[in-house]
Amino acid sequence: MGRTSDAKEKILSAAQSLIELRGYSALGVAEICKAAGVPKGSFYYFFESKEALALAVIDEHWAGQKQDWTGILNSDAQPLDRLRQLFEVTEAGQLAGQQSCGTVSGCLFGNLTLEMSNQTEAIRTRLQEIFDAQVEMVDSVITEALERDEVAVTDTREAARSVVAQLEGQVLFAKLYNNTHRLSPLWANCLALLGARVPQEALAGS
Repeated sequence: MGRTSDAKEKILSAAQSLIELRGYSALGVAEICKAAGVPKGSFYYFFESKEALALAVIDEHWAGQKQDWTGILNSDAQPLDRLRQLFEVTEAGQLAGQQSCGTVSGCLFGNLTLEMSNQTEAIRTRLQEIFDAQVEMVDSVITEALERDEVAVTDTREAARSVVAQLEGQVLFAKLYNNTHRLSPLWANCLALLGARVPQEALAGS
């Protein structure tokens, strides 16, 4: 059982790396199996199609990211500090990826949204669910900040959508320009978007 589970993880890991580097559409099953170091028959033992593999990659990536986001956004830190930490962790992750492979990989979910959302309903639906979950997590933090009179927004859900969209867009720019410095203005822009009532310098180094 351990060996079959190991083969599945190798396929998932290889697929994610290849999707991040080259996208989904250009990949073939044989290439994924070669990169994973497993026989092609192993692929169809675990996955009925390439789309099924893509969904599994998405789910596994989201499981890890959701755990990270939950740890940050549900911490005991002040609400706006939690958002700032989320942006800092995102920037650090993109920088680490750039240092590892030479290019900014961007967001797996954003990349697949651009490439796949009009091609397969199953993937589009799953990505919608993930972005909705991200918005809900950010919404809860903004709501808490509003209750503390630290932000000036009238619709916390729309504000949360704007924050997630801003984060996703800046990551896209970082990928396009292969420059993680594109992520540096995120925090100041977020404070402006939320109409933060607390002094920015009070949050910069906390």
